[in-house]
Amino acid sequence: MPITTQDIQKLRAQTGAPILDCKKALEEAKGDFEKAKALLRKRGKKLLAKREEKEAKEGIIGSYVHSNGKIAALVEVNCETDFVAKNNDFIELAHDLAMQVSATNPKCLVPEEVPKEDITKEIQACKAEFEGKPKAVIEKITKGRIKEYCEEISLLKQPFIKDSNITVEEYIAEKVAKLGEKIEVKRFVRMEI
Repeated sequence: MPITTQDIQKLRAQTGAPILDCKKALEEAKGDFEKAKALLRKRGKKLLAKREEKEAKEGIIGSYVHSNGKIAALVEVNCETDFVAKNNDFIELAHDLAMQVSATNPKCLVPEEVPKEDITKEIQACKAEFEGKPKAVIEKITKGRIKEYCEEISLLKQPFIKDSNITVEEYIAEKVAKLGEKIEVKRFVRMEI
């Protein structure tokens, strides 16, 4: 199936990726838009890895206040240049991340930051729930539950609220691919009355 200009424009409108990248992704995915989007996300992750040594010292603080006025969040998102920090896509990213924090109330940025006491409580709860089962079974179940729990309360590993088919981390990778700079979430805070 030949890739048309309209297909390329459609993918670009959906992802914001450069035209040439959209064309290559569509060709590689043989016209399948979902596969092409996944390829563009993967390229974003590769770009992020290449730019890892770069310093993200510019950025903005994204904010979100829920319509009831009782839940709010602030998120510090950094990039390499002031030019990108003023870009509408970057501003949208910061706002979306603040909305994500408001909606999901994560405890930490990544699973490695989950407090040890929270993990200990989860282990104890799991052992109590499966008491009487063989030790090896309990250990396997506990390991899976801890991994799931840590991802559930870690902002970057959560399903993105606007597209549950991707994680927040993958959403950021899409923006990295589009903007061509390293993007980091430094910190966040959520308040609720």
